[in-house]
Amino acid sequence: MDLVDVSNVSPQLFIAGAVFILLIGSFLSMGVLRLFQQHKRQGIVYLALSALSLIGLLVSVNTWLA
Repeated sequence: MDLVDVSNVSPQLFIAGAVFILLIGSFLSMGVLRLFQQHKRQGIVYLALSALSLIGLLVSVNTWLA
């Protein structure tokens, strides 16, 4: 069994990742909820915000670890 070495992960990177993951999950769940409630415009906006948060996470992690 191999263990993952997380000693090189800075606290700032961990906090940024956690915040982005919370944003992505919140926007995604709100988007699905709004679509089920027949609020299509709000649902699409929340899903778009979730996609933008995912892109933000990828860009920030990519620049952080570059």
